[in-house]
Amino acid sequence: MVVRGRRVLLDAHLASLYGVPVKSLNQSVKRNSERFPEDFMFQLTTEETPGRGVHRKYLPFAFTELGVAMLSSVLRSARAVQVNIEIMRAFVHLRDILSANAQLAKKLDALERRHDAQFRIVFDAIRELMALPAPGRRIGFRPER
Repeated sequence: MVVRGRRVLLDAHLASLYGVPVKSLNQSVKRNSERFPEDFMFQLTTEETPGRGVHRKYLPFAFTELGVAMLSSVLRSARAVQVNIEIMRAFVHLRDILSANAQLAKKLDALERRHDAQFRIVFDAIRELMALPAPGRRIGFRPER
C-alpha cells in the first residue's frame, strides 16, 4: 500500500505475518521508539485509514521498508527473523519491477522520438487504439413507452 508517497505495511498486516497480536507488536515498537523515526514508521490519520468500518481503539501505524527492517531488532523470535527476510525480499523485488518498468517507458519514448517521422502512421494508429471509443448507439432491448 502507498501512503504519503511511501510504500508501507500496516501494523495489523505485520502482526498477522509475525503471529503476534497487534497490541504486542505496537508495544514492542513503543518500548523502542528511538529506533523508529518518522521515515521508518508513522501513524495514519483517520482519512488515510483503510476499511473505515473496522473499529480500532487507536489509528494504525504504517511501517516503511526501513521500519520493517528495524522490526527484526525489536521482535526476536525465529518466526520474526524468517518473516523479515521474506518481507525484505518482497520489497527488493518490487523495487526491481518498478525500475524495469521505468526503464522500458524511457526506451519506448526514445524509440518514438527517434523514429517518429518514419513511423508516424504506426504511432498514430496505436494512439487511436488506445483512445476510448466515442459513445455510440446503445445496444439492447428498449421497452415501448
